[in-house]
Amino acid sequence: MSNEQQIEGKAFVLGKNIDTDQIIPAEHLVYSLDDPEERKFYGRYALSGVPDAESGLPEGNTPLVEEDKFESEYSIIVGGPNFGCGSSREHAPASLDIAGIQAIIAPTFARIFYRNSVDGGFVVPYESLEDLSSKVSTGDTLRIDPQNRSVHNITQDETYEIRPLGSVADIVQAGGIFEFARKEGMIPCQ
Repeated sequence: MSNEQQIEGKAFVLGKNIDTDQIIPAEHLVYSLDDPEERKFYGRYALSGVPDAESGLPEGNTPLVEEDKFESEYSIIVGGPNFGCGSSREHAPASLDIAGIQAIIAPTFARIFYRNSVDGGFVVPYESLEDLSSKVSTGDTLRIDPQNRSVHNITQDETYEIRPLGSVADIVQAGGIFEFARKEGMIPCQ
């Protein structure tokens, strides 16, 4: 994906402090990421942690991925501050990627989650200038425009600012840290 490529899709809104155990609960870490038949289960169980008011996960009957499916109808997550806190498992951004999430917008990310997202080429983490989790509703259609550093909420006809990707843009564009290193000649091509 080009770092200037627009992303458009339905939003799935979460609260603050979404941790990696909520993103992919530990009991679902039994599947192999290398086996295509097992890998898809990470998509099925993405964001399947127990929802409650303190967890930041949505209450009610709005799962990221519908029961018996492996991919979500949503492609953009809007989260509150400190998205991806908790353990350093790279399975968290991988599970969101496998579920069909292309980007996450949050005012702040846990550092290790941010790096795992970028380095693995899983999902693009965009930092918003404000917490959009109270402005955007689950199901709103958003268009992320990295070149203009904006997110347009098509449903509500509102526009919000995001920070540029900065020095990680080249890694995102390459598809992850290893692809970037190959492209730059740091490691041999396969």
